[in-house]
Amino acid sequence: METPEDASSLSAHLRTEHPQLWAYLKALRRGQRLSGTVVAIETFGVFVDLDDGPDHPVFPGVGFITMPELSWHRFDDPSEVVSVGEHITCEFLVFDTHNGEARLSLRATRPDPFQEFARRAHAGQILHGTVTKVLPFGVFVRVADGIEGLIHLSELTAPTVEASGDEVSVIIIEIDTLRRRLALSRR
Repeated sequence: METPEDASSLSAHLRTEHPQLWAYLKALRRGQRLSGTVVAIETFGVFVDLDDGPDHPVFPGVGFITMPELSWHRFDDPSEVVSVGEHITCEFLVFDTHNGEARLSLRATRPDPFQEFARRAHAGQILHGTVTKVLPFGVFVRVADGIEGLIHLSELTAPTVEASGDEVSVIIIEIDTLRRRLALSRR
């Protein structure tokens, strides 16, 4: 396990021993598009060897994509989204000074399916979907590819209790585009 001292010593080591890497990373700007090749897929994210970036002395690539930044859609394994050897274009998010890497987003280069859905849908609209998850506070329903909404317990019809895989009709109560949330009802 890496301690804060290890992280700061890596940061200091990179700054002094690899000034070309440090200068490259400091020159990047948020939103800048960078291309590179996926060189390693881990359970915590994906390493990318950037086309115009220097080598990283510790990691397989100077670019890194965390799991949430890989895709707008749900996935279980990052290899469902990218594969080793694949050439990709990402958006630069931030310079991780502790690890000396460029944090990237692949999903930022693709249209957000929730925003597209929100432009077409409206409160009061009836949709058909599939129950994906049943929790103590409500039920999640997939109403379109990559779009799930929540039927809060108070919006479920009694005594019906849905189960995963059930096909249901729902009504849109609210679409929150900022938080990317869809509130649904069965009433």
